[in-house]
Amino acid sequence: MSKPRLLDLFSCAGGAGVGYSRAGFEVVGVDIAHQPRYPFEHHVDDALTFLEAHGREFDAVHASPPCQRYSTAASINNSAEQHPDLLDPTREALDALGKPYIIENVIGAPMRNYVTLCGTEFDLTATDVDGTLLALKRHRLFESNIWLMGAGGCQHRKHVATGSVFGSGGAYDHRTKNRSRGGYVPQNHVCAALLGIDWPMTKRELSESIPPAYTEFLGRQLLAAL
Repeated sequence: MSKPRLLDLFSCAGGAGVGYSRAGFEVVGVDIAHQPRYPFEHHVDDALTFLEAHGREFDAVHASPPCQRYSTAASINNSAEQHPDLLDPTREALDALGKPYIIENVIGAPMRNYVTLCGTEFDLTATDVDGTLLALKRHRLFESNIWLMGAGGCQHRKHVATGSVFGSGGAYDHRTKNRSRGGYVPQNHVCAALLGIDWPMTKRELSESIPPAYTEFLGRQLLAAL
């Protein structure tokens, strides 16, 4: 029996796609940029153009339109208007298609009927080079035209230290010492382990990736809806 097919729009290097594959989908990615480390079939194209041409060939769609417009950095730098707003056009195109979909974006994005997921809900941890056990603090919003269940809420308090991967690096917060090590850049293998990514990625690709555990969790719900 063939697997249901999922179209992974704005795919980057495959964090979301791998999660959906683990959930049971055949995944095909699309991104405007070449993604040499994407682990499945991949097309270099404008995401919405590809969706219009080929969307009906798939059973479900995931989309991660660029988030820079809604990021904390854009707010601090007053640079939001310099980044395209593709969230609304993506939602409109997916609604017109009429297939089950999930849209992902960052805290601050104008999402509708969304659930928030964090790495601490999935026990995503890594040991840093100094022996510190880090838990992934990475909040992402997921909107859908099907009902989605959350994963129970953040579990930050049960961890001594939380780690993040962003921009070209990351930071952690040693809560017991009541201080932050902003500007600290974990090594690539630590970042990858925090995200649950077990195939090669650059630091930039890691910073843009959705932890596969998130979309594996959501993908099972998507399969149930199908």
